[in-house]
Amino acid sequence: MSYTKRTKDQLAARVAQDIPEGAVVNLGIGMPTLVANHIPSDREVLLHSENGILGMGPAPAPGEEDYDLINAGKQPVTLLKGGSFFHHTDSFAMMRGGHLDICVLGAFQVSATGDLANWHTGEQDAIPAVGGAMDLAVGAKQTWVMMDLLTKQGQSKVVPQCTYPLTGIACVKRIYSELATLDCTPNGLKLIDKVDGLEHAELERLVGLPIAV
Repeated sequence: MSYTKRTKDQLAARVAQDIPEGAVVNLGIGMPTLVANHIPSDREVLLHSENGILGMGPAPAPGEEDYDLINAGKQPVTLLKGGSFFHHTDSFAMMRGGHLDICVLGAFQVSATGDLANWHTGEQDAIPAVGGAMDLAVGAKQTWVMMDLLTKQGQSKVVPQCTYPLTGIACVKRIYSELATLDCTPNGLKLIDKVDGLEHAELERLVGLPIAV
């Protein structure tokens, strides 16, 4: 059977679907920022940015950008009623102090048991970009990863053990990808859902690891 990958917006909507009412959530740089555009209008979620914002809304309409109001990835954002600004040291205190319910991060690799590598590929010419990833990975009550399941070369980013420098150990609870949603557990991967038409055996072949149902 054939299957169709989730688009980036479909993937962002899938992540947003699982964010509960009242959650305080940090969206990491890159693909995770798209989640802000898909929070249901009837659900109150407080979006946090490590550069010092709480109460972000979706991206502004074209022509309405205010570049004094940006997220940690320097993208223009909106502010919901009641939103606030504060110093980045206070923002990091929130992150490190266990005040975030969820963080959604990108990743280079995630191990089956939830180890995270997302700041450096280890290559000599690579530019390390740790940002607040380490603080978020260990400070948030839940760490979710939103990423392409496969590299451009077709290799799985979900691995038995990370070969890139680690951001955190056993910190990732869930992986959202263009093909499937997976939980990371002490016993390995567990399937939450997958795109229509993708056989379980084919998903395991692509990942290269057993996936419990």
